[in-house]
Amino acid sequence: MVEYKDRLAEAMKNENVSTNDLAGVLGMTYQAVKKVLDGKSGAFNAINHAKAAAHLRVTSDWLALGIGPRNVGDEPQAPESKKSNTDITIRQYDAAGSMGHGLDLPDQPGVIQNLRVNKEWLSKNIRAYSAAKNLCVVTGFGDSMQPMFNPGDPLLVDLGVTSVEFDAVYFFRVDNLGYVKRLQRIPTEDGLVIRAISENKDAYDPFNITEKMDFQVIGRVLKVWRSQEF
Repeated sequence: MVEYKDRLAEAMKNENVSTNDLAGVLGMTYQAVKKVLDGKSGAFNAINHAKAAAHLRVTSDWLALGIGPRNVGDEPQAPESKKSNTDITIRQYDAAGSMGHGLDLPDQPGVIQNLRVNKEWLSKNIRAYSAAKNLCVVTGFGDSMQPMFNPGDPLLVDLGVTSVEFDAVYFFRVDNLGYVKRLQRIPTEDGLVIRAISENKDAYDPFNITEKMDFQVIGRVLKVWRSQEF
C-alpha cells in the first residue's frame, strides 16, 4: 500500500530535495522530517503539508491522499483519441513558496497566473527546453532588463536548467532576492567567474557572483514578451 511517506519520498527524489533541504524549508528538525519518511510519525500538519507540496511542485491532494493530478498544472489524462491536441498549462512560478520564506521580486506589478497553450504552439515556438513540466511563467519585475522586457511582461522559464553551462539570460536568486539577468562565464587566473549583466546598462552596473554568495540558478529564460503601450 502506498502511503504518505512513500509519496513524500517519491516527490523528494524527483525534485532532488534532501531531508535536510526539506527540513529547512519547513522550519522543522531533520529528525522530525525523517520520522515522517520512516513512517514513525503521521503526515505533516496542514501548514507544513502545504509548504512541502508547494516546494516539491506536487498537488496537495496527491501528496495527502494519492488522488488527482500529481504535479501542479497537470491535466487529467484524456482518451487516446483526444491526446494529440491536449492543452498544456504552464503554471506561475511560486515565488511565495521559494526557499520556504518567499522570494523577493522587486517592483513586480501583480502576476500572470498561468499560460495555456497547445502542443503545436509549444513545438513551433519554443526551440529547446528540458521538459514541458519544467516550464513556468514568471511575471517580469524591475526595470534592469529594459528594453528586453518591462515589469509585468510574461517570461517563459525552464526550471530544468539549474546551472550556468553557457552564456544566456537566467532567473536566479542571491540570498532571497530574485534576479533576471544575462549571466556570462568569464575565465580568470583564479578560476571561473560568473558576471551578471543587465540590459539597462545606463542604470545598472554588472556584478560578479562569487563562491561565497548564496546563489542559486532557478531556471533559464527561454522567451519573453515585451509589451508596448499605444
